[in-house]
Amino acid sequence: MKYQSHRFCTAPMMDWTDRHCRVFHRLMSRRARLYTEMLTTGAVLHGDRARLLSFDASEHPVALQLGGSNPRDLAAAARIGEDFGYDEINLNVGCPSDRVRDGSFGACLMAEPVLVAAGVDAMKCAVRIPVTVKCRIGIDDQDPEIALDLLARNVVAAGVDALIVHARKAWLNGLSPKENRDIPPLDYDRVYRLKAAMPDLPVIINGGITGLAEARQHLMHVDGVMLGRAAYQEPWRLLQVDPELFGEAAPHAGIKQVFEAMMPYIEAELSRGTRLHAITRHFLGAFQGVPGARAFRRHLSEYGVKPGAGAKVLRDALALVGDWNADRVAA
Repeated sequence: MKYQSHRFCTAPMMDWTDRHCRVFHRLMSRRARLYTEMLTTGAVLHGDRARLLSFDASEHPVALQLGGSNPRDLAAAARIGEDFGYDEINLNVGCPSDRVRDGSFGACLMAEPVLVAAGVDAMKCAVRIPVTVKCRIGIDDQDPEIALDLLARNVVAAGVDALIVHARKAWLNGLSPKENRDIPPLDYDRVYRLKAAMPDLPVIINGGITGLAEARQHLMHVDGVMLGRAAYQEPWRLLQVDPELFGEAAPHAGIKQVFEAMMPYIEAELSRGTRLHAITRHFLGAFQGVPGARAFRRHLSEYGVKPGAGAKVLRDALALVGDWNADRVAA
């Protein structure tokens, strides 16, 4: 497939994919498309925009994920996102949390495809950058064959640039948000059928993908893959994205070199008053399975949270990691 813009993406994840996390991920892949945590239209329109929306120039390409259902508010928030320099606006139609549902956005919008399309249309009229949607295959008792096609047809008619599909239902009644990430069965074939039925629609698959070997299998059927927890909890996997999926060299030879490249950013952030733990909390999975990984995590957790903690804490933690296979990368 020729479509490349979303060939590999990291998923938007609440409390995880903040700007520090995204800078870290970018140092491991030049080509991955990064996503912000979901921001509600209310927060964008009425909150501290500089704090909520600012990001480092190194993060490009980076997409802003919005949560909302009012087309006028979505258009205004999308315009603000474009003005801040984001490369894409993504509408959340997949989050199953009670807070999101009570705000009439997220996965509950799977039941309102016409309203979703109205939001997409409003944003497309407001910005020049791509507008995409991230959804589920259905919710509760919906038939995924009907629900996903209906949503897709409506947003395609509204001009959506790509559809990212988490290949699970969301059960809004009876399951917690955490349970919704694991309990509803994955149905990758349903996403493949959507792509086959709508060959001109860029379709990106998400949900339960653990590595690049699986990603390559999915890319035989769809245009792109999105990794969530696997990318966050075992970030070293991202070092193989550019070589394996784009035929290009990784930005750095190994994860220790990534941390060296991260140091200037950390120093700059500390000078602005950012606490070290706000950054290093994203590093805890970096040496999964490597001798010294537990000592690395313990050191960051114990000393990184202390007032005035500096980059030396990270350097000392890195020194605890053994050399054996410490900079390995794997699919």
